[in-house]
Amino acid sequence: MEVKIGVQHAPREIVLESGQSAEDVERAVAEALSGEAQLLSLTDDKGRKVLVPADRLAYVEIGEPATRRVGFGAL
Repeated sequence: MEVKIGVQHAPREIVLESGQSAEDVERAVAEALSGEAQLLSLTDDKGRKVLVPADRLAYVEIGEPATRRVGFGAL
């Protein structure tokens, strides 16, 4: 699952590949935004934790990983 996290006052977004389901990621975001958790905590495919302060979240985009196209063909 590809997750993009926008952080307020940061010029770049955080992009990570996570083994968590979309429902798990959505639940973690909802808990962070509701005040139940101070941090949004996600784990990527390599086992690294990404922690973002809940009050700095701008947006979270959850989707399937994009496949990379190879070659010069216009498909």
